[in-house]
Amino acid sequence: MEEVEIPQYFLCPISLQIMKDPVTTVTGITYDRESIEMWLCTAEEEAAVAMCPVTKQHLPKDTELLTPNHMLRRLIQAWCTVNAEKGVDRIPTPKYPMDKSNILRLIRQVNNSNNSNSNNDQQLCVDALRKMDDLVSENEKNRKCMEEVGAIKAIIGFIIRCYKYGNLLIPGLEEALRIFHSIWNPTHENKNHVKDNHDLVQATLWILKNEAKDICHKIMIIKTHAMMVLKDVMEVSSSNFLSRLDPGFFQEIVHTLRKNSRNYISQQATKAALQVLIGACPWGRNKLKIIESGAIFELIELELTNPEKRVSELVFCLLANLCVLADGRAKFLEHAAGIALVTKRTLRISATIDDNAIQIFGFICKFSATKEVLLEMLRVGAVSKICMVMQADCEVYLKKKAREILRAHSHVWSNSPCIQIYLLTRQ
Repeated sequence: MEEVEIPQYFLCPISLQIMKDPVTTVTGITYDRESIEMWLCTAEEEAAVAMCPVTKQHLPKDTELLTPNHMLRRLIQAWCTVNAEKGVDRIPTPKYPMDKSNILRLIRQVNNSNNSNSNNDQQLCVDALRKMDDLVSENEKNRKCMEEVGAIKAIIGFIIRCYKYGNLLIPGLEEALRIFHSIWNPTHENKNHVKDNHDLVQATLWILKNEAKDICHKIMIIKTHAMMVLKDVMEVSSSNFLSRLDPGFFQEIVHTLRKNSRNYISQQATKAALQVLIGACPWGRNKLKIIESGAIFELIELELTNPEKRVSELVFCLLANLCVLADGRAKFLEHAAGIALVTKRTLRISATIDDNAIQIFGFICKFSATKEVLLEMLRVGAVSKICMVMQADCEVYLKKKAREILRAHSHVWSNSPCIQIYLLTRQ
């Protein structure tokens, strides 16, 4: 790019860069929108009033009072065009956030379709959802505005209507699910809309269990967004609602994990499914319901596919929760790769996995330590790994737990070289 002299009044006083979206404040100074909005946001956090960076006068923090400087923007765009041969990129015309009245009009179109079977109303609804989806993807201001005017309630109504209609590929469903998750904010009003909403939960489960003959990218996207919506709903549901979840709920979530190995769902949906199961564990008999749904086997199989780090951390967290119960430990030990897998992952991925791995070994060694199990731990290197935890840079409580495991069964593992060293060096 050639050296080009940029007119001084094209530069933002804050960023000192060419303004892409010049706006004028009530103090008469023009800034780039992104820079002044960030300035106002920072001032809102640190002080009671904002100050104009140039004039030092009081500046309202309401970004609605920023006036677009169209004339200056056109001058900048014209100057960029003239200097294009010198390597200057043209500044695109910015898209301005819609005001609340326009978004409310779109929401009314969605609500009208929820109460009407008219083809015209249905088409208006689909058009509205697509416009809302575009707005949500444009900027944070649009997302916040949509959340403030109550879009969540209308979106829920549309999702439930699709469920009752029974068509997974109904136009607008993908957009509705994406909008919900994008604008979701656990405010008091939003919680009231989704908390213990049985129909919404059933609608998301219906989407997840729908077996299309031709698995396509669109189906995967819809199921991913449905799982994200379900996670949002479960996070704000009451303990009473969570404790009354039926076995079919957990069977479908576990079935979703099974689909991961066939690439029918995304890693994002897998993480959401694991978070739903972990969040449900503390309530009622949910741990047992999860175990009975076949979760232990699927978790180990999922981990054998070498998923990304975050998925592995969630898998180990859930396994540790389920191994608290005798049924969970029994199912874990039934899988030929269970102990070996936990052994292999220990001290290799993250401290979170190490923590949960030692918990799993601790539960097994305390409550399910048959001679066969203890010898299996010795054979696959679990005992060596537990000894290594004693020497590694781990938390004190983790080393204490490892020491308890080694002391409890040192008589069985006494022929192991690592145990002999441990017995010689322990205090």
